[in-house]
Amino acid sequence: PAALPAAQEPMLLLAVTESVANSAASTYFTAGALRRNISSDMLPRRFPLQLRTKSMGLFSPELQQRYPDQPMELHLSARRQPLLSCRPDALHGALFGSAEAFVVLPNATRVPAFLLNVDANVTGKPTITRNRLGGTVSLTGGAEPCLRRARLRGLPVSQVKRLETLLKFGLWLFGVPRANSECCPHPVP
Repeated sequence: PAALPAAQEPMLLLAVTESVANSAASTYFTAGALRRNISSDMLPRRFPLQLRTKSMGLFSPELQQRYPDQPMELHLSARRQPLLSCRPDALHGALFGSAEAFVVLPNATRVPAFLLNVDANVTGKPTITRNRLGGTVSLTGGAEPCLRRARLRGLPVSQVKRLETLLKFGLWLFGVPRANSECCPHPVP
């Protein structure tokens, strides 16, 4: 139980409980809304690794040999319901996701390449700007990718570590800013 402040003047008071936050997370997870497919043409050109077998050849030469310069897709999804906790300063969450990569053949067939499980801790803080309610999202404690299944042989542990590092970099460089642009179109400077 939390005591709400007494209103001295007109104000907006927003209270979110862990029950409400986790019920929403459960609803989104159960409905399958926590999924996103990313194709090679969706990545910014400045991203250091494009979704093509040519780029992934750095991690698995066999992939480039089997499927020379073919486009790839990345299917992101939650593998478990996110766990959310409310604190006075922010909403904290534990996310449990997976990233599965596919090679897209010329006939549109998708061939599974590998599956990474990615767990991340995030913090969301509400903001009010010019009478607009928004928020910012940040990674706290980083993300912990773990290669669960490599369907193509020849992906050594050292290459998996490089892929994990690149995935963390991608989350920091593109995932968090994208989440912030969705939460608050006009971020507070």
